[in-house]
Amino acid sequence: MIVVGLTGGIGSGKTTVLKCFQSFGVPVYIADVEAKALMNRSKIIKRKLIQLFGDAAYVDDTLNRPYLSSKIFNDKTLLSKMNAIVHPKVASHFKRWLKKQDSHYVIKEAAIIFENHLENQYNYIITVVADEDLRIQRVMRRDNTSEEKVKSIIKNQLSDKEKIEKSDFVITNNDLESAKKQALEIHQQILQDINKK
Repeated sequence: MIVVGLTGGIGSGKTTVLKCFQSFGVPVYIADVEAKALMNRSKIIKRKLIQLFGDAAYVDDTLNRPYLSSKIFNDKTLLSKMNAIVHPKVASHFKRWLKKQDSHYVIKEAAIIFENHLENQYNYIITVVADEDLRIQRVMRRDNTSEEKVKSIIKNQLSDKEKIEKSDFVITNNDLESAKKQALEIHQQILQDINKK
């Protein structure tokens, strides 16, 4: 099964692009969504996160995301410890999901493919980019947050330039119609490549 990675910085519009691919009948796996679900569902993850962050990690048996975010935002060590707990579980969940799919290829959306040096897990990688001002506006609207907060998140992420250099395809998502058109072209290109093999 061909696995296509889809990545991009915060506010680039990855979810919008994924919906385009879903409309072409491509199964989509969103690593971040599955990670959050597993952090609430898995007893093993819960136990380990409470050991790492203390009892405040969960409130009423539900992941206390604002608390965790505040802890890991400026602490790379804590972040990598948390990732070491969550990522292997997400990886094995993805493998089980993949076995159930029946299509030419699937898309796995993950924000930090390059940051975690996971390029070799994918046959192709698509990076979604958008103008920085637009990204900031999108995230401020979506998360009801400040411009400073969004800018500091962007600064902590790998630059678009670095991502583009490592990608097979790039979608510029400044407006929906153009993004849809680019997604369709990439979809057709991937199908062509698969048929050649």
